[in-house]
Amino acid sequence: MLNRDGRMNFVGILLSSFLFAVTLQAGAPQASPDLSKAKLVLQARGEGVQIYICGRDDTWAWKLKGPEATLFDEHHRAIGKHFAGPKWRLDDGSEVQGKLIASVPQTGTIPWLILSAVSTGGEGGLSSVNFVRRTETEGGLAPSTGCDAQHADAEVRIPYSAAYRFYRAKQ
Repeated sequence: MLNRDGRMNFVGILLSSFLFAVTLQAGAPQASPDLSKAKLVLQARGEGVQIYICGRDDTWAWKLKGPEATLFDEHHRAIGKHFAGPKWRLDDGSEVQGKLIASVPQTGTIPWLILSAVSTGGEGGLSSVNFVRRTETEGGLAPSTGCDAQHADAEVRIPYSAAYRFYRAKQ
């Protein structure tokens, strides 16, 4: 996490170190970025739902279809949307699509994430974003029961909220 002056605090350093270790252990092809060397472009609060569909691979389970959330600024004014892709689009027309780099499980809520930008578009706040970080999550976990043959293709919408921080790599 960044302090108000843009420098990473102790918790942020621990999170970055942990994410790097998790990424290495998982054998991920890309190491977690050192976000202390990136510029914070935008902070937003996402409030909405995580959408799950009941399906079967080896066993019946709820599988993530995607998020559907509104992004709010620090004054709780709606500034954009977050949806499947995963993508974030601001009302100014700019957008970013991310690809998972690292995931840190959280007890009782969806994990904290770091994503790299795979594409950006439009002119505005998100057009120069290289990384997205999701933290401070609440809710959003898939149900642990209720997915079986009788509920095949059923959809559930689980409320969640999270802090999203969008970063640009320093040149």
